[in-house]
Amino acid sequence: MTKPTKTVSKDNKRKVAFFDVDGTIFRSSLLIELVDELIREDIFIKTARNGYRAEKLAWLNRQGPYEDYIRAVINTFIKNIKNVSYKVFMEVCEDLVDKKKDQVYIYTRDLIQDLKKKDYFIVAVSQSPKGALDKFCANLGFDKVYGRYYELGPEDQFTGKVTDEHLIENKANIVKRVIEKENLSLKGSYAVGDTEGDIPMLELVENPICFNPNAKLYKYAKINKWPVVVERKDVIYKI
Repeated sequence: MTKPTKTVSKDNKRKVAFFDVDGTIFRSSLLIELVDELIREDIFIKTARNGYRAEKLAWLNRQGPYEDYIRAVINTFIKNIKNVSYKVFMEVCEDLVDKKKDQVYIYTRDLIQDLKKKDYFIVAVSQSPKGALDKFCANLGFDKVYGRYYELGPEDQFTGKVTDEHLIENKANIVKRVIEKENLSLKGSYAVGDTEGDIPMLELVENPICFNPNAKLYKYAKINKWPVVVERKDVIYKI
């Protein structure tokens, strides 16, 4: 069997591709699914849902933005993760990923596989907790995973604090960090995202792809003539 030719740039550096995860690869949000699971397992109190109930209903009724909903879920996670042991948390993550690992979009799944065959360095960038992302992305063959780090205390219990938040809040920071740290090239690079939070990452690569974009990203994509791809049921549309 012939090995695929390594994809390198003219300066002999390996090429790279960046992927948002929630809503771009995974057909939901790892964080939302994780919080729901932590509540079902009585690790978070049942009333924790009140922290994002209104925002979820507003989004479902198309009366409020998804960004408000996900921000409320993040705040709920931060509030309730304090004093939860890392071991228990990772057990929930493993169970969740076992159940949800195949619930991915065809387009992005196949794009990752195609780029891996060309020896691209594949990077996941997400606002979901790093532990859950590591488990989920391992099934897809990512080379590097960036997510939110939550501080652990001396007894391996979460303190409720986020570490290095400045890094993950702006995905352009991740792109620059990976390029330098891994000695990669942006020549022929890709990035795939679905919301305006992905714009800083998309702007830095040669091949930005807006996948199932929200309204703000869609408008930005049309202005900049970026490719827009929509997957609905089992049909993929390129706009």
